[in-house]
Amino acid sequence: MRFRSLVLLTIAATLSPVALRTSVPAAYGGPAEIVREYPVPVGSRPHDVAPARDGGVWYTAQGSGDLGHLDPATGRTRHIRLGDRSAPHGVIVGPDGAPWITDGGLNAIVRVDPGTGQVQRFPLPERTGYANLNTATFDGRGVLWFTGQSGIYGRLTPATGRLEVLGAPRGRGPYGIATTPAGIVYFASLAGSYIARVNSDTGAATVIEPPTPGQGARRVWSDSHGRIWVSEWNAGQVGMYDPTTGRWREWRLPGSRPAAYAVYVDDQDKVWLSDFGANALVRFDPERERFDVFTLPSSPASVRQILGRPGEIWGAESGVEKLVVIRRP
Repeated sequence: MRFRSLVLLTIAATLSPVALRTSVPAAYGGPAEIVREYPVPVGSRPHDVAPARDGGVWYTAQGSGDLGHLDPATGRTRHIRLGDRSAPHGVIVGPDGAPWITDGGLNAIVRVDPGTGQVQRFPLPERTGYANLNTATFDGRGVLWFTGQSGIYGRLTPATGRLEVLGAPRGRGPYGIATTPAGIVYFASLAGSYIARVNSDTGAATVIEPPTPGQGARRVWSDSHGRIWVSEWNAGQVGMYDPTTGRWREWRLPGSRPAAYAVYVDDQDKVWLSDFGANALVRFDPERERFDVFTLPSSPASVRQILGRPGEIWGAESGVEKLVVIRRP
């Protein structure tokens, strides 16, 4: 297997008191949502989050080169060092229950055992050069696919350790990546302003053009119907591509200068985005074509990625060293 094991080195846990809890008026006459922030250690600069199976939340501490874990019940955090020169970007929880990390500093995919804290690194081939690794997703076969903004995407087969790097259409730009319920992988190219469907057999990526030129497709997520939702950074829009019809729709976010960064679709098929322009998380209801804006307590929050679990939406507030959650009562 092509990886190296790294002895676990855990930073002393810190007890982080909850910073702020606020209620937000409910949409459509339901109960009010609760917005809550959790501080993380200074210097962490949290980038991405992923709810853990133990009820906690994993986060990439890009500033300190660690994987962090928050216990929301106590506010306590702990960090696991990933290695010298680590600068982790994305984190997801794989089918094995472990956090998998795209680490731009190490130029490697990293797995951390959630029980022992053992770190495994799957380095990209040296000939790849600096990939600027971004985000990862697992397809329907248990293969991990990843993006690199330098102009690559690739796949890792965990069972064998085989890692393959592929050149992206139009070069640099691959950013967000996600999998549909049918196991099909799509990624977005920020610099290329397109999304692409990946053939899991051949590895080929087919470009799909959004209607708005130069929109800056940053991240993607699938709803339960396999429709692909896109955060359009340059255009301040959310886009939706329906593979069954080949048709697109786009909606501009509220406000005078929206900047849609992250996108995530929850278990009720509501679409969530982070808006740097409004310092907010924004919920879009596709059925009503209605937005609800949740202004974040701290500024500039700079939420760069969103993930969730039933009843909870989590984000990493990279600008203020906090994690944030919106909970449905």
